[in-house]
Amino acid sequence: MSNEGNLEVDVMYGLKTVLSQIEAAVARRSKDLPQVSPRLVAVSKIKPVPVIVEAYEAGQRHFGENYVNELADKASDPIILAKCKDIKWHFIGHLQTNKINKLLGSPNLFMVETVDSEKLADNLNKQWLKLRKEEEKLKVMVQINTSAEEAKNGIEPAQSTKLVEHVLKSCLNLEFIGLMTIGQYDYDTSKGPNPDFLTLAKCRQEVCDNLKLDINKVELSMGMSSDFENAIELGATTVRVGSNIFGARPQKAKTN
Repeated sequence: MSNEGNLEVDVMYGLKTVLSQIEAAVARRSKDLPQVSPRLVAVSKIKPVPVIVEAYEAGQRHFGENYVNELADKASDPIILAKCKDIKWHFIGHLQTNKINKLLGSPNLFMVETVDSEKLADNLNKQWLKLRKEEEKLKVMVQINTSAEEAKNGIEPAQSTKLVEHVLKSCLNLEFIGLMTIGQYDYDTSKGPNPDFLTLAKCRQEVCDNLKLDINKVELSMGMSSDFENAIELGATTVRVGSNIFGARPQKAKTN
């Protein structure tokens, strides 16, 4: 029992700390950037249902998952359905075509942040229409590989206008919300602003200029536990934070 008590305090404390750090980073942000209040997505991957409920009861509403099966299981969990009626799920992992239906069938799916090809956009557009009869569009972000790492998903920055234009013109069941990047891990900010965040902000400027979009309405999802404050200072409107709220994730056991 005492462990559960500690857990509750930790999650609430973690959330409170992160939210105050977000507020401080907003105060340091350039006034030239869109003055959007950043959204905190609590990354709950491999965290159990009771911990998600704790965060929800502490006021958190947006949660992010990297794997379709895990998101679908948690979103459909009877405890979450009963206790977290206003939860909003973000999918932030690589989406394979064969998992689209499972993802889109998840209750309270709020946004898919990782659209990285016209094919994926087309499939999401088609399946959303079949699965969701109401008029509501599926919110999506276009994922950009700002660090040019082969292990990372996302399109090249130069392709961003083309893919955003495709979503806007050819995917009428999707609502384009903004751009997302994972970026390189553990960038040392003492070297200066994170180049991945600068690149994503530049992509947004180009997309808005090319497609005549209002920059205040195009979000940037960037920044994680180690660098979300720097991301906000450079214009992030969504940050994805896990371990600072829920504690460090255990190392995956090595399989032979």
